[in-house]
Amino acid sequence: MGMDGCISFLPGPLVAMICDITGEKTASILGALLVTGGYLISSWATSIPFLCVTMGLLPGLGAAFLYQTAAVVTTKYFKKQLALSTAIARSGMGLTFLLAPLTKVLIDLYDWTGALILLGALTLNLVPSSMLLRPIHIASENNSDVKNRGSRLSTSNPGAVCATETSSCNETQEVTTIRDSAMQKAGQPGPSLIVSQNKSKEFNNGLDGNRVFLITNEDGYEKEAISRSCKQNFNISLFKNPFFYIFTWSFLLSQLAYFIPTFHLVARAKTLGIDFMDATFLVSVAGITETVSQIVSGWVADQDWIKKYHYHKSYLILCGFTNLLAPLATTFPLLMTYAIFFAVFAGGYLATVLPVLVDLSGSSRIHRFLGLAAFFAGMAVLSGPPIAGWLYDYTQTYTGSFYFSGTCYLLSSVSFFFVPLAERWKKQSLTR
Repeated sequence: MGMDGCISFLPGPLVAMICDITGEKTASILGALLVTGGYLISSWATSIPFLCVTMGLLPGLGAAFLYQTAAVVTTKYFKKQLALSTAIARSGMGLTFLLAPLTKVLIDLYDWTGALILLGALTLNLVPSSMLLRPIHIASENNSDVKNRGSRLSTSNPGAVCATETSSCNETQEVTTIRDSAMQKAGQPGPSLIVSQNKSKEFNNGLDGNRVFLITNEDGYEKEAISRSCKQNFNISLFKNPFFYIFTWSFLLSQLAYFIPTFHLVARAKTLGIDFMDATFLVSVAGITETVSQIVSGWVADQDWIKKYHYHKSYLILCGFTNLLAPLATTFPLLMTYAIFFAVFAGGYLATVLPVLVDLSGSSRIHRFLGLAAFFAGMAVLSGPPIAGWLYDYTQTYTGSFYFSGTCYLLSSVSFFFVPLAERWKKQSLTR
């Protein structure tokens, strides 16, 4: 599980580039096939290293494609209610505790090989669901956004000149002149300019790249011209963005902290003399509570009473204090109280991760922003459970693990206190 969770984040930059080349739908189908293939091939496993590849690497890589493409498509489909849409989309993750009893039943009935084949067939349903991720083309007749980026547009003649300065590279693109002889022959008075933010087929050269369409007034003929001359590569542009560091710091530490209580809650309950079935019931209640919390928190965040990163920061702080107080829970009722409160606050910050990412990065850079942040988070997910295990081996108690998780949550909220400074820096940069 640890390796699978790690691989789900580490290939973030690779997933971003493949999505830019092939589009989200194709990348999601590829992820579904990787997950299905991993389960099916695992049914022929003859050794543990074989399973590490087929049950860890392949499904984890497929999950990375599925998660990142779904996240980016959600930001394209929904604007006004992005937080609620995100919460509904990922609400099923809180119900994954149901997979354990389902898998046990399948193993009892069909042996482990038959169970893996059936799980592969179940995940194959992700292919038709991925085919529903149709690319969306968002066009706006108002070119004020382009002017704000320093664009210079000219439509006084059949040729249009476009020079766009991109925020990711901070360099002015080369001037592209478009001439359409067909329009001239048709006697059109001149094309109208529409700036489209279609990001489903962006190229992976580190540039946001507005797409400019020339459309005649009668037949709707479109001709696409893309100017993408930029010396900055995929990574450098983001490493110069302070918002990237703010989000990545928080995302890394919060993912590091999230898996520790998940791994050690049942184990701590058993050390306190609580029955194993009662201990697993804690996880079930926490999963259901987290699902409900995500939906409610998403709806609240969409009301725009305050900026979304304030909600996110508050939930992280509350998660930190909840885990720091977790060692005081020494009975089943107290552990249940801890599990419910932690699930409520965890669901809150999970529901606002994507909206905060959009607010900080701008939707045109979601793939790269999320991809690189997920890469660093993957390293944290890989190291989190071993660190918690080492703390238990050193102290012979699980209290250290919860203290470590709470500290990570509190530290993950620190970066959001620098958002006002980053916003002032951005304004000064635009002024210059």
